[in-house]
Amino acid sequence: MKLIRRLFSAENLWAIVLCLIIIAVVIFTTDNSPLWIYQGF
Repeated sequence: MKLIRRLFSAENLWAIVLCLIIIAVVIFTTDNSPLWIYQGF
């Protein structure tokens, strides 16, 4: 139980939420044509 409580501390929860948001943004933006990748070429 101590390990679970340490894994889900407030800081770790914020980090997990932030990672999930970033992953969701990447997934939803890859549906569009990724023009921003090719702008440098």
